[in-house]
Amino acid sequence: MLNKSGIFKADYATPKQILADPNLQFSVGCLVPTSIGNSATTVKAGTPIHIDLNNINTACKKVDNSTVFANAVLLHDVDVSNGQANGTALIFGFVDLNKVDTTTQTTLKTALSNASATKLITLVNYNG
Repeated sequence: MLNKSGIFKADYATPKQILADPNLQFSVGCLVPTSIGNSATTVKAGTPIHIDLNNINTACKKVDNSTVFANAVLLHDVDVSNGQANGTALIFGFVDLNKVDTTTQTTLKTALSNASATKLITLVNYNG
Protein backbone atom coordinates (compact mmCIF):
# COMPACT_ATOMS: atom_id res chain seq x y z
CA MET A 1 0.00 0.00 0.00
CA LEU A 2 1.24 3.45 -0.89
CA ASN A 3 1.86 5.56 2.17
CA LYS A 4 3.90 8.70 1.56
CA SER A 5 4.12 11.74 3.75
CA GLY A 6 1.61 14.40 2.81
CA ILE A 7 -1.09 11.83 2.04
CA PHE A 8 -3.73 11.52 4.72
CA LYS A 9 -7.20 10.21 5.24
CA ALA A 10 -9.91 12.45 6.66
CA ASP A 11 -13.37 11.45 7.80
CA TYR A 12 -16.17 13.96 7.52
CA ALA A 13 -19.81 13.93 8.55
CA THR A 14 -22.39 12.80 6.05
CA PRO A 15 -23.82 15.81 4.22
CA LYS A 16 -27.39 16.79 5.01
CA GLN A 17 -29.82 15.05 2.64
CA ILE A 18 -32.87 17.16 1.68
CA LEU A 19 -34.31 14.98 -1.07
CA ALA A 20 -37.48 12.95 -0.69
CA ASP A 21 -36.02 10.38 -3.12
CA PRO A 22 -32.31 10.65 -4.00
CA ASN A 23 -32.85 8.52 -7.13
CA LEU A 24 -35.20 11.07 -8.68
CA GLN A 25 -32.94 14.07 -9.07
CA PHE A 26 -30.58 15.84 -11.44
CA SER A 27 -27.92 18.19 -10.16
CA VAL A 28 -24.77 19.96 -11.35
CA GLY A 29 -21.76 21.46 -9.64
CA CYS A 30 -21.83 25.17 -8.94
CA LEU A 31 -19.76 27.93 -7.37
CA VAL A 32 -21.30 29.55 -4.29
CA PRO A 33 -20.10 33.10 -3.52
CA THR A 34 -19.96 34.49 0.00
CA SER A 35 -22.62 37.09 -0.89
CA ILE A 36 -25.32 34.40 -0.82
CA GLY A 37 -24.52 33.62 2.82
CA ASN A 38 -25.76 36.99 4.15
CA SER A 39 -22.66 37.27 6.39
CA ALA A 40 -23.19 33.68 7.58
CA THR A 41 -20.37 31.19 7.22
CA THR A 42 -22.62 28.43 5.90
CA VAL A 43 -25.18 28.64 3.11
CA LYS A 44 -27.92 26.19 4.03
CA ALA A 45 -29.16 23.25 1.98
CA GLY A 46 -32.44 24.22 0.32
CA THR A 47 -31.38 27.79 -0.44
CA PRO A 48 -32.88 28.88 -3.78
CA ILE A 49 -30.24 30.05 -6.26
CA HIS A 50 -29.91 31.05 -9.90
CA ILE A 51 -27.18 29.44 -11.98
CA ASP A 52 -26.18 30.15 -15.56
CA LEU A 53 -26.85 26.80 -17.21
CA ASN A 54 -24.89 27.92 -20.29
CA ASN A 55 -21.76 28.48 -18.17
CA ILE A 56 -21.73 26.69 -14.82
CA ASN A 57 -18.22 28.01 -14.17
CA THR A 58 -19.73 31.36 -13.17
CA ALA A 59 -20.81 31.84 -9.58
CA CYS A 60 -24.49 31.38 -8.81
CA LYS A 61 -26.61 34.37 -7.88
CA LYS A 62 -28.81 35.11 -4.91
CA VAL A 63 -32.53 35.01 -5.73
CA ASP A 64 -34.35 38.32 -5.17
CA ASN A 65 -37.69 37.40 -6.85
CA SER A 66 -37.77 40.63 -8.85
CA THR A 67 -34.87 40.40 -11.32
CA VAL A 68 -33.15 37.12 -10.35
CA PHE A 69 -35.38 34.04 -10.21
CA ALA A 70 -34.75 30.56 -8.81
CA ASN A 71 -33.77 27.87 -11.29
CA ALA A 72 -31.97 25.65 -8.78
CA VAL A 73 -31.67 24.80 -5.08
CA LEU A 74 -28.53 24.11 -3.08
CA LEU A 75 -28.48 20.38 -2.39
CA HIS A 76 -26.08 20.47 0.59
CA ASP A 77 -24.79 23.00 3.13
CA VAL A 78 -21.84 25.01 1.74
CA ASP A 79 -19.13 26.54 3.96
CA VAL A 80 -18.25 29.97 2.57
CA SER A 81 -16.18 31.15 5.55
CA ASN A 82 -13.00 31.13 3.42
CA GLY A 83 -14.59 32.70 0.34
CA GLN A 84 -16.33 31.26 -2.71
CA ALA A 85 -16.80 27.49 -2.45
CA ASN A 86 -18.03 24.55 -4.52
CA GLY A 87 -21.61 23.40 -4.12
CA THR A 88 -24.21 21.22 -5.78
CA ALA A 89 -27.21 22.78 -7.52
CA LEU A 90 -30.38 20.71 -7.73
CA ILE A 91 -31.99 21.29 -11.15
CA PHE A 92 -34.73 18.65 -10.99
CA GLY A 93 -35.99 16.77 -7.95
CA PHE A 94 -38.27 16.48 -4.96
CA VAL A 95 -37.25 18.43 -1.84
CA ASP A 96 -38.53 17.09 1.50
CA LEU A 97 -39.47 20.23 3.46
CA ASN A 98 -39.15 18.32 6.75
CA LYS A 99 -35.40 18.13 6.12
CA VAL A 100 -34.97 21.89 5.54
CA ASP A 101 -34.75 24.37 8.44
CA THR A 102 -37.76 26.66 8.92
CA THR A 103 -36.04 29.89 7.80
CA THR A 104 -34.83 28.29 4.58
CA GLN A 105 -38.26 26.70 4.07
CA THR A 106 -39.90 30.12 3.97
CA THR A 107 -37.31 31.49 1.53
CA LEU A 108 -37.60 28.39 -0.67
CA LYS A 109 -41.41 28.43 -0.77
CA THR A 110 -41.44 32.14 -1.66
CA ALA A 111 -38.82 31.75 -4.40
CA LEU A 112 -40.42 28.70 -6.05
CA SER A 113 -43.94 30.18 -5.92
CA ASN A 114 -42.83 33.02 -8.22
CA ALA A 115 -44.24 32.64 -11.74
CA SER A 116 -40.77 33.04 -13.28
CA ALA A 117 -39.13 30.37 -11.08
CA THR A 118 -38.37 26.84 -12.23
CA LYS A 119 -41.18 24.28 -12.12
CA LEU A 120 -38.77 21.32 -12.14
CA ILE A 121 -38.31 21.30 -8.34
CA THR A 122 -41.22 20.00 -6.29
CA LEU A 123 -41.62 20.62 -2.57
CA VAL A 124 -43.11 17.77 -0.55
CA ASN A 125 -43.82 16.99 3.10
CA TYR A 126 -42.64 13.41 3.26
CA ASN A 127 -42.77 11.51 6.56
CA GLY A 128 -41.78 8.01 5.49
